[in-house]
Amino acid sequence: MFDVLLYVLGILIILVGLAVSIGLHEIGHLVPAKLFGVKVTQYMIGFGRTIWSRRKGETEYGVKMIPLGGYISMIGMFPPSKPGEAPRESTTGFLNSVVQEGAPRRGVAGMVDEARLASAETIEVGEDSRTFYRLPSWKRIIIMLGGPFMNLVLAFVFFAIVLCGFGVPQNSTTLGSVNECLKSASQSGETACSANDPEAPAAAAGLRPGDKILSIDGTAVRDWNAFRDTVSASPGRTLSIEIQRDGETKQLSLTPVTNTRVVTDANGQTVKNSDGSAKTEQVGMVGATPASELVQQPITEVPGFVGDNVVRVAGVVVGLPQRMVDVWNAAFGPEQRDPNGPMSVVGVGRLAGEIVSTDAPVAAKAQVMFGLLGSLNVALFVFNLVPLMPLDGGHVAGAIYEAIKRGIARLRRKPDPGPVDTAKMVPITFGVVIVLGAMTVLLVYADLVKPISFFG
Repeated sequence: MFDVLLYVLGILIILVGLAVSIGLHEIGHLVPAKLFGVKVTQYMIGFGRTIWSRRKGETEYGVKMIPLGGYISMIGMFPPSKPGEAPRESTTGFLNSVVQEGAPRRGVAGMVDEARLASAETIEVGEDSRTFYRLPSWKRIIIMLGGPFMNLVLAFVFFAIVLCGFGVPQNSTTLGSVNECLKSASQSGETACSANDPEAPAAAAGLRPGDKILSIDGTAVRDWNAFRDTVSASPGRTLSIEIQRDGETKQLSLTPVTNTRVVTDANGQTVKNSDGSAKTEQVGMVGATPASELVQQPITEVPGFVGDNVVRVAGVVVGLPQRMVDVWNAAFGPEQRDPNGPMSVVGVGRLAGEIVSTDAPVAAKAQVMFGLLGSLNVALFVFNLVPLMPLDGGHVAGAIYEAIKRGIARLRRKPDPGPVDTAKMVPITFGVVIVLGAMTVLLVYADLVKPISFFG
C-alpha cells in the first residue's frame, strides 16, 4: 500500500511540475503583452470547462478542467479582413485558436471566418490601438517568445539544482571492485576464476574495494582518468602507489600486466590500419574498476548541459515522423520501445511513479525528479519553437515574414503592405492540431500498453 502511495506521489509531482511549467509559460506571454499595452482578457491554465476563475482589472485568471495546456486571450491577434473592420480577440492556446463560434461560410473560408470571430466579445470603442496585430513585429516576437523563454529559464533552474546541488555521477579515485584474476578475451562470458587464470595485479598488490588511491610514484592522483592513464602507460613496470584504507595511509607496489587493446578515436570509432584491420596497442591492466560518486558541478557547466539537452530534443522533434512509426510498430507489434524516443505525459508520470516508489535514497529520487522536470521544460521550449501555427514558433514566423515584407516595400519605396493575414493559416493550424492530437493519442496508448522501461 505504501508503495502505491509513493507511486501516486511521483505522478502528482510531475503533474504539479507540468502545471507550474505551463503557468509560467503563459506568464511569459502575459507580462510582455501587458507591458506593450495589448488588452489581455483571459489567462487560463488548462482547457475545457472553467473550474475556478477570478477577474482582476480587465483580465480573468482561472483554471480549467483539463490541465494539459494553457493560453492567454489577446484582442486582435488576427487582423481584420477589411479595412476599418473591428478586430477580434484570440488566444495563444492550441484549441482555442481554432475552435470558435459558428460562421455562415463553410470549408476553408469558414475556418478563416471563425478565427476572425475569435471569442464573442466585441472590441470596445477606442481599443483598436491595443490589439496584438498592430504591434511592431519585434514586440510580437517578444510576446510569443516569452513563453518558450520561461521554459528555458525553468530548465536552467532545474538542471542547476541537479548539477550544482546534487552533482553528477563520476568515477572516483576509490576502488569499487577488484578482480581476483584476469580473463582472456576468449573467456569473456565466464565470471568465476579457475586455477589456470593468472591473479589480477590489483589483487596481487593487496588492493581492496574501498581503497582510495592517493598518489602514484609520488604524483598525486586527482581523478580516475589520471590513475587509468598512468596504469595504461606502464605495462610491466612496478608502480609505487599510496592508498588510504580505513583512515590509514598505506604504501603498495603495483605492476600492471600487458594487455592488447583496440585503438579508438575521439568518437569511439575503431581506428583502422592501412590493410583495413583494427589497430591495436599494448597497455597496462591491473583488474580494478572505480566506484561512482556524485560530484557537484560549477554553475558554468549548466549552460552546456542545457544546450546538449536542447540539441538532443531538437533531434527527436526533427525525426518525429519516423519515431512515431517506431512507436506505432512497438504499440501494435513485438518491437520494444526506444528508451530515447518520445513519450506522453502519461509515460512521464508513470516513470516518475516508478522512481519515487524505488528503494533508492531520497536524495537520488529527488535528483532524478528534478532532472525529469528539467527535461520536460526543454521539450516544451523546443516544441513550441516549431514554426507552425498554433505553436509560438508559427506566430514568430508570421511576424518575421511581415517584417521582411514591409522592409522590402520600404526599400523599393512601395506603399506599406500592411499586416500579414495570419488568419489564412488557420486551416493549416487545424490540420496541425489534428496531427498533434493523433500523436498524443498514440503515445498515450503506447505508454499504457507498452511503456518505456528503465528499471528492467
